[in-house]
Amino acid sequence: MKKKTLAFVLGLILLISFGLRFYHLTDNPPALNWDEVSHGYNAYSILKTGADEWGNSWPGIFRAYGDYKLPVYIYTTVLSIGAFGLNDFAVRFPSAMAGVLSVLFAYLLVQKLFKNQKVALLAAFFLAISPWHLFTSRAAFEANLALFLALAGFYLLVQGFERKWFLPLGIFFLGLSVHTYNSARVFVPLMLMAFFFLYRQDLKKWAKARKKEMILASAVLILVFVSLAASFLSPTGWARFRWVKILDQGAINRINMARGSSNLPSPLPRLIHNKATYFTIGFTQNYLANFSPKYLFFKGGANYQYNIPGYGIIYPVQIPLILLGFWWLFLKRKQKETKLIILWWLLAVIPAAATQENPHVLRTILVLPIPQILAALGFFQFWSFFKRRKTVAWLLAGVYGILLLFLVFRFLTGYFGSYRKTYSWAWQYGYKQAAEFIKKNENRYQKIYMTKNYGEAHEFLLFYLKWDPAGYVKDPDLKRYMGTDWYWVDSFDKFVFIDDEKIKDRLSENEDFGQELLITTPGNYPQGWEKLETIYFLDGKPAFEICQRGFNI
Repeated sequence: MKKKTLAFVLGLILLISFGLRFYHLTDNPPALNWDEVSHGYNAYSILKTGADEWGNSWPGIFRAYGDYKLPVYIYTTVLSIGAFGLNDFAVRFPSAMAGVLSVLFAYLLVQKLFKNQKVALLAAFFLAISPWHLFTSRAAFEANLALFLALAGFYLLVQGFERKWFLPLGIFFLGLSVHTYNSARVFVPLMLMAFFFLYRQDLKKWAKARKKEMILASAVLILVFVSLAASFLSPTGWARFRWVKILDQGAINRINMARGSSNLPSPLPRLIHNKATYFTIGFTQNYLANFSPKYLFFKGGANYQYNIPGYGIIYPVQIPLILLGFWWLFLKRKQKETKLIILWWLLAVIPAAATQENPHVLRTILVLPIPQILAALGFFQFWSFFKRRKTVAWLLAGVYGILLLFLVFRFLTGYFGSYRKTYSWAWQYGYKQAAEFIKKNENRYQKIYMTKNYGEAHEFLLFYLKWDPAGYVKDPDLKRYMGTDWYWVDSFDKFVFIDDEKIKDRLSENEDFGQELLITTPGNYPQGWEKLETIYFLDGKPAFEICQRGFNI
């Protein structure tokens, strides 16, 4: 392929990728969720004060709500907030940009591995239009940024045997990925070991020829693994895994119940019903679930924030191409490049399999772009079958293209149409509108109450009111506490946050705070309050009602 043609086609693919990821970025998904506003406000706090919302200077892990978020996405968001201000676009920009760059690096990796520009371009195109990748690129998901860093890192490793300083740079990118998303902390070390084993001969030659680079690469590698080990040894580093692991307290209770109800003679109940067997069975079931055709091609995952319910995360029309891609890998099974591709998919599922809620779209995102690479390889395997019957090949390719375009159109119209309206509640829609009302009318009220029903109301106010981080940390009215492994906020400044079921009893008391505002779930306010406005979800159902008292009605 001529350089000008190659540049044009690759540029067009990247343009498509950019358009699909940045078109109406702040409107779809329909609102920032609580994790996104947490990323944004902590990044804003770092930008303004050099400390997070808890007053911790330049933390290596962000406490946030007690879920202890890994740092790279938040520090990246510091840059975008510095450029665009504290707003929805700035929070989602790093993920969307990482999505575009992942398409570029998918092309570069495939071109390097298989020395075929057409396969590389088709793999990049398939990733650009992938429901799995497109969906996760449009929200502030650390997983999506980790995918880009891992993809770039492994490309740089493969290229590093020929290009100066690329190999240590690749290890650095992989090091960033393990501090971006929890799945990468398992996948990247496993994949690095596989890579070093498969490319051990190339690595030996490279180490002898480039000693300075070898020393730097070794230093970066040691730094990555030392920092990773330190994170694993820290209780905060395991905080998220404690909530989602297979062997939670509920699982232990079920093991004990199974032992107690067993009619088998001792010690068989203990040998059969124990943590090891429970984990092994659960892990195996979870692992296989993430390869389910129903999940991958037809229904998707159960979480409304990671895919459109009822839509597969890979287009079903790509099934035959992926199977052909696997056949091609089998034919070339002795090549280290084919082994690398197969191991990539197999290892990327491991982190999700050790957790609850499987199959899981986000925790297995590091599978990408392997299905798209396989589909691209499969297409050219198909083309080789019909190389002597070009008319048939073009006819079948045309039919395939029409089917694919139909599915792409169906996905995009669903995503930008009915999904946004139907599932706005899943994205905590309405908090932004409530904050905008408060911003316009805040000075009229001595107290502002808000329901906790939709979760983390305080963080949305901090974000959308652009609350001074230094003042927030020192606020004498700030009341937050730990409960059930989570940090809850009851108040700051004039804002008070109340459990939904306690609002009527608490606010029916004759407390004299003057003029007061209440933002609550529909119908959940005591007598004596005047309803001012209703905020609706995008499907027309009421989300919040805004009420006031203390005025002459």
